[in-house]
Amino acid sequence: MIGNNNIEQAQALTTSLSESQNNLIAEGCNRIAPTWPLEELIAVNPWWELRDQSFLDVSAKIQALGQAHCLMPKTYFQNQWLETIYTHHVEQAMTELCHYEMTVMQLERYLLEDDDYTHWHNISDFVDSGRDRQHMMAWRDEITQQISQFCADYFRERPLNVCFNEHYSGIYSAWLETTRKDWGLEILMAEDGLTEQFLELPEKAEDLLAEAFGTLGVGDAQLADYIHALLLDENGWASWVAYLKWQDGLNGFDNTLMQEFLAIRVAWELVLWRHQKETGREVFNELKVMWRSQLSFLPRLIEAHKESQKKLWVWQRAAEIAYQSRLHERLRFTSEHLHPGIDESTGEVEHVTNPRTERSLVQAAFCIDVRSEVYRRALETQNEGIQTLGFAGFFGLPIEFQPLGSEISRPQLPGLLRSAIKVTPLTGKEKLTLTVEKLNKKARWSEWGYAPPATFSMVEATGVLYAFRMLKNSLFPDSHYHPINDLPLTAEFELTENEEPLNLERKAELAATILHAMGLDKNLASKVLLVGHGSRSCNNPHLAGYDCGACGGQTGEVNVRVLAYLLNEMDVREALVEKGIIIPEDTVFIAAMHNTTTDDITFFGEGVDDELRQWFENASDLCRQERSSRLGLTHLDGKALNKAIRGRSKDWSQVRPEWGLAGNAAFFVAPRWRTRGVDFDGRAFLHDYDHEEDQDRSLLTLIMTAPMVVANWINLQYYASACDNHVYGSGNKTLHNVIEGAVGVFEGNGGDLRIGLPIQALHDGENWMHEPLRLNVYIDAPREAIENIAKEHEAVRQLIDNDWLYLFRWGRKGTIERYYKGLWSTAYSTIQKTT
Repeated sequence: MIGNNNIEQAQALTTSLSESQNNLIAEGCNRIAPTWPLEELIAVNPWWELRDQSFLDVSAKIQALGQAHCLMPKTYFQNQWLETIYTHHVEQAMTELCHYEMTVMQLERYLLEDDDYTHWHNISDFVDSGRDRQHMMAWRDEITQQISQFCADYFRERPLNVCFNEHYSGIYSAWLETTRKDWGLEILMAEDGLTEQFLELPEKAEDLLAEAFGTLGVGDAQLADYIHALLLDENGWASWVAYLKWQDGLNGFDNTLMQEFLAIRVAWELVLWRHQKETGREVFNELKVMWRSQLSFLPRLIEAHKESQKKLWVWQRAAEIAYQSRLHERLRFTSEHLHPGIDESTGEVEHVTNPRTERSLVQAAFCIDVRSEVYRRALETQNEGIQTLGFAGFFGLPIEFQPLGSEISRPQLPGLLRSAIKVTPLTGKEKLTLTVEKLNKKARWSEWGYAPPATFSMVEATGVLYAFRMLKNSLFPDSHYHPINDLPLTAEFELTENEEPLNLERKAELAATILHAMGLDKNLASKVLLVGHGSRSCNNPHLAGYDCGACGGQTGEVNVRVLAYLLNEMDVREALVEKGIIIPEDTVFIAAMHNTTTDDITFFGEGVDDELRQWFENASDLCRQERSSRLGLTHLDGKALNKAIRGRSKDWSQVRPEWGLAGNAAFFVAPRWRTRGVDFDGRAFLHDYDHEEDQDRSLLTLIMTAPMVVANWINLQYYASACDNHVYGSGNKTLHNVIEGAVGVFEGNGGDLRIGLPIQALHDGENWMHEPLRLNVYIDAPREAIENIAKEHEAVRQLIDNDWLYLFRWGRKGTIERYYKGLWSTAYSTIQKTT
């Protein structure tokens, strides 16, 4: 064997991974949350797999191990201080966090002090410290580039309906084979003999891990954290591998791809260790001393970071208290003025039931998405007889959609769930053939990229022709074409389960479950609208992230059209009678779509009269006017504003066509009559729920274990992308290049896979448009119901008790109390005046 490591290797090769090492490897690998591909992009809490730990502990650990941040920088809080955060907010935060030794003045001074942190260093970091960085590339950068380029090629094809663990099995071996042939690494890094080190590596991932951990002396006490640190170095691709594992888990398959991916990163550590030993013994001895010392210091390093973050956590909590106190006062005002009837002796509201009893003229069910809050509020001002409802945007349909003439099917439900029913449109054969052929021609062109400048390879390949297209799109912009969303849909659908058509009983069961969950199993209006939502913009690889997260990063059009079709079928209605649900003869279910970029509404099917259409047009105008300030268009109104907003959606150079869910901060689980008329500034998810109609608490259980978790994912993706856009966001979208297979994007032409949101989705160039606050959940339900669900569902309890969200009970008498670690306490809500 080439090299001078024979004795060291002989010792290492006599060992294999112990049971405890295997368990710790699994623990370290399981700390990375998944990221979804571009065409199914959904918001993900990047710390989801760490929810069993306190958020404060996780913050200290990832900053120590990977220089990643869970908190905004001091400059952010300097701007917030005395503008939205006041002295009493800071004092309350200190009390909650038990930091009695601090003073407000000390915390003020802290914002002006420089930080001096010591971080964990991988072997590559130590070796970099001895390199000539002015003339030589850093190992950290080259390792990321080499692994990233390999993964982009390896994962570019993503087959359907397979076990990813089997399909991609051997990723370590494939990387090893590729790297052994890459003699250019020696030239690029100016390191003779480097390639020989790869020739000496074990052929199997588990042997490599055993050999490396033995050679580097990583004990059980440090192993899981060391693995976590290495994966944070390649967090983007590690998140992609976590997605493959997530999908296999939904389908009941085991997945060990993360261990193989880890082996690739560990191999680089072992190669550099040995190469340094052979090429510079004196420098290697210094490396060895620093490495051993760091290993022994690791627990104290994490504790030091936890101690250093205490003051910054006070500022974060103070910002959250400031928001909560304003919101609580608004809710109190609502109880006193919108639902009058105060008991003068207690100051509490006497009304405890819905004050409205007459039949609604129109019922419109929207997704709970924060953008729907603005539209619902605008629509309700059109007529007192309009009732809006909020429900998860997939409308309870566990479906996957198979387009016409295609073998591809895509999920139309939250990433937490697995689809059970396949939906296919029904239409005439001749019309189908012509339409599909026409759309396939456009799809072949669109495969090159998402829009004009997004994929440089297309510009290079087509030259002047592509330049003409860019000019045409600049002067005569057209709507973005989506190869699946723009395929034809019809009013009728075929629903199959396990490759068998759904029978009438199964259809009725599905319809009954959905109607009950939505609160539409009685007192139906003559017109019931099911309003999905989607976004339209050009040159936007992250477009799916603006669509419906509850629909798996798709528009909600398929879901609402399928549900309307199902509920309008006469035989289904007749079968529902046996289940105690009577749909009046004059009731018609109408599918509709809310374009969140332009606030236009599209209706499908019959039953839309001029009055209804006018109500929605007026609501759209109000929404556009409200959003104009965030878009910098306050100087426009009416038709001019409408034209300008539509123009943004067709402009390929527009980096901020809309603000998506930026600003999200609260999640309400309550009847609409309790929140109707309240302006939540487009920052609240509103889920309809009446605990009086849910005696067995099954609906509340569903809401707290599914929509509440999805809202947590959305909230913390925006939070993380703002706090650390380098690790948890995707950087500058003007530099994005789409990776083949739509796995994700590079920022520029290399580096790690970028996940999360681009900075333009959070910041307008001058100010933050998203305020990073943990989600505030308000539930109108009895105490014991909330307590029992939290105790019975471990993930829910972890989110509450480990500070990943705030859970409040909003009582029918206006009281607000927080549930935390099994105890109830009155929520802080007083706004104090400050000079």
